[in-house]
Amino acid sequence: MNILTRPRWIDALCRNDAFDHSVKRIELIETHISWVVLTGDYAYKIKKPVNLGFLDFTTLAARRRFCNEELRLNRRLAPQMYLDVVTITEHLQQPHVFGNGEVLDYALKMREFPQSALASRLLADGALTATHIDELAARIAAFHALSSVAARGSPHGAPEVVIASARDNITQLGRLLPDAADQARISELHAWTEREYNTRWTQFVERQAQGCVRECHGDLHLGNIVLLEDKLTPFDCIEFDPALRWIDVMSEVAFLVMDLLDRGRADLAYRFLNAYLDTGGHTGLHVLRFYLVYRALVRAKVHGLRATQDGVAGAEQARLLGVSQGYIDLAIRCANDARPAIILMHGLSGSGKSLIAQALAERTSAIHLRSDIERKRISGLAPLTSSGSALASGIYSNDLTLATYNRLLDLARMAANAGHTVVVDATFLKRWQRDLFRRRAHALGIRFVIVDVTAPETMLRARIAARLATCGDPSEADQAVLTHQLAQNEALTTEESSTALHIDTARSDVEATLREACEVLCARFAAPATAR
Repeated sequence: MNILTRPRWIDALCRNDAFDHSVKRIELIETHISWVVLTGDYAYKIKKPVNLGFLDFTTLAARRRFCNEELRLNRRLAPQMYLDVVTITEHLQQPHVFGNGEVLDYALKMREFPQSALASRLLADGALTATHIDELAARIAAFHALSSVAARGSPHGAPEVVIASARDNITQLGRLLPDAADQARISELHAWTEREYNTRWTQFVERQAQGCVRECHGDLHLGNIVLLEDKLTPFDCIEFDPALRWIDVMSEVAFLVMDLLDRGRADLAYRFLNAYLDTGGHTGLHVLRFYLVYRALVRAKVHGLRATQDGVAGAEQARLLGVSQGYIDLAIRCANDARPAIILMHGLSGSGKSLIAQALAERTSAIHLRSDIERKRISGLAPLTSSGSALASGIYSNDLTLATYNRLLDLARMAANAGHTVVVDATFLKRWQRDLFRRRAHALGIRFVIVDVTAPETMLRARIAARLATCGDPSEADQAVLTHQLAQNEALTTEESSTALHIDTARSDVEATLREACEVLCARFAAPATAR
């Protein structure tokens, strides 16, 4: 058969008596590599007999093998959804599931879910919440931590393999979009990819050696995430090519970040990214932009492929090509979006400093570094684990405090060198702490600003009491800590205060103040930084 033509038995399968269970309705969905038959309670995914270069489903044996592989892999994250691999047989000249005749093909049997439960639909409907994003980030970080690590000497994640995949993707995309304007933009991205690869070669080597290449999901975007039992659950991972699944975890993270950026939700993209980094660490920031561009071009290629398949023409073909071109636009934005800067938070415990820092990070597409989390990471503690430390002792000793600020300084430098804006979230009550970061920003030739967050003492104490009662924050600051801070605080100097952004969280219009602060920051960062 023509590998892109739908066989007649697929349409013949779309009838109630073809299944061994009751059928509520029949609907056929088609992607560039699959047909999916929906029956109400169950969905049956059938692989197209196609060879697209990066996958080959042209033989029945291959389709059976990859159905079983898809079942195994997806049960890691969505065991309640993936049920079995079933045969489709021909009986009385009609296809049946679990029949006794000749095997026509194999299908993956899954529990059906409403399309409205897809994360992509939830986002479009305004139902995707910050809590959903935080829980998903924690789930992906835990999944990566438990995933198998690529064996030493494996080609997976090796720099030459990473760049080969990127080059091959760009080559295929170039064939799909022959328009001269598209070709020029693809050439621009090809040149950027080669430059960025050469710049980050050492980091690619280090990432592989450090065990950051793991057996991941491989296709983590909003269309492959569903809300099940009020939890975002990834499904439909890559089964057809181990090289697309055994990847740097940051490549996986970049896919979802890119998808949220494409849908105009940079706030959720950076909320997800920062929540993931809080658990998994920040060393992958060096290679993040490379993978953002790569992932955008993967999606451009996928839509370009679909546009060229048989039966796709007219308005639908134009739509798919437009989507492909949109992803190219996004890739160019990600490639050119280097905005290194350091935003320093300043404020007492309970001032609302961390909430403001998170909001600033989301609205300015910045990396959020938290002293409370990095202090515990140094000490080998999870963010929400209590250290039981007394005032000025344990993880809050002077030595640990110095180590924490030095770690934050190193992370800020690393992120800035990778082109990212950084929000450094600590009290910064001592001038030496602020000067440390100001000098580093000056040495790097990047923008620097202090955000001063204040509130009355009565409000500070009330907020600390409420926070301690919930046990849901990495900070262990209590009333004694606040008393100590008030006594030891070195207020901003006149010079510091004259250029700082001031936010009083006791005001009723904090949201308006926050918007103004973001506008000021964006205006400042749009101006050229001092030369290095």
